[in-house]
Amino acid sequence: MLVTDIGFVLYWLMIYLELLPKEYLYKDYDNEITVAWNLSFIPLDLLISLTGLTSLYLYKKQLRLWSSFCIVSLSLTFCSGLQAIAFWGFRHDFDLWWWLPNAILLLYPLFFLPKLIKHAAYSI
Repeated sequence: MLVTDIGFVLYWLMIYLELLPKEYLYKDYDNEITVAWNLSFIPLDLLISLTGLTSLYLYKKQLRLWSSFCIVSLSLTFCSGLQAIAFWGFRHDFDLWWWLPNAILLLYPLFFLPKLIKHAAYSI
């Protein structure tokens, strides 16, 4: 989760500073609608990072609220991956370098969410 949270912040910082070479950008990176679609993920991705990093901080401090923040972060991570995969799927654009990280965002929360939800239910 820490890798994902820091990764989102670094990705958006690199996008803002235009540090990624154009050959590594998504298809149609010069299309203003596609750019707007990509930028529309900024609030979601930064909220994922905020809730995820808060969760890790609260866990380290041994505060029970950590699991609620973690559930929110992982649920939003799943949504972020799903939205990206759905978009590229509808466009019939199957670029492994864009699908793989988004598939990871879609799938990895599913390994942790059931246990976290169960833990949160017993903590109440």
